Amino acid sequence: MPEPREYQTEAIVIKKTKLGEADTILTFFTPRLGKIQGFAKSLRKPKSKMAGHLELLTHSTVSFSRGRGNIDTITGAQTIDAYLPLRDDLWLTSCGLYVAELVHQFTSERQENLPLYRLTLETLERLCREENKELVLRWFELQLLESAGYRPQLRDCVICHKALEPETNHFSPAAGGLLCPACNLNQPFSYALSVNAQKVLRLLQGNSDPAAVRLKIDAALAHEIENVLSGYFRYILEREVKSAAWLDTLREQRINQHL
Repeated sequence: MPEPREYQTEAIVIKKTKLGEADTILTFFTPRLGKIQGFAKSLRKPKSKMAGHLELLTHSTVSFSRGRGNIDTITGAQTIDAYLPLRDDLWLTSCGLYVAELVHQFTSERQENLPLYRLTLETLERLCREENKELVLRWFELQLLESAGYRPQLRDCVICHKALEPETNHFSPAAGGLLCPACNLNQPFSYALSVNAQKVLRLLQGNSDPAAVRLKIDAALAHEIENVLSGYFRYILEREVKSAAWLDTLREQRINQHL
């Protein structure tokens, strides 16, 4: 039985690409269709009725008409949640775009991933309401790694498989987890991790409770955790996450403003 010409789905807008003077190609992440693209004619014209429903990081119901090519045409859209706090603050916007970029990098076209879709929605909601945005991002990163099959091993040494002692251990991106001091001697590149950093990473990795992102940690510990996870993502993707550089710039500006 042929697929219906018209269809509708929930979707999160994770990327927009300008096409010509007013048209746009949008990339969506959906609960059942996975990552898909849609063509929106004249979306960038001032009188476009759909523009407000198809902003980046918007959760909407989107209607499509199947075309002859690989990209279907968007025929309608209605906002479910605009996540307005993410639009009112540049720092929050950058956090949301970082989430969207990682989702884009770790998903394939038209491959359903309902757990990751739900994780993305929950992360955007938490960014709007939780105080510690940085910790929300670290929680998201660890849950994303789990979903994508890159769960880092944080409790036992990756090489000798012995339970890690409460001491400074090292994270090896190539090995995919923590190394005890003895095994780390033979590794060319790794990150030293304090006992507290290891505790926070384990808590965030194994906890879906909102309380996990409400820990009170100082700036040095937050930077230590962010540094090791960003290194792991660079290794997996074999490239820099573009929006991560913007996050770093804005973070420095925020720190300088409070000095």
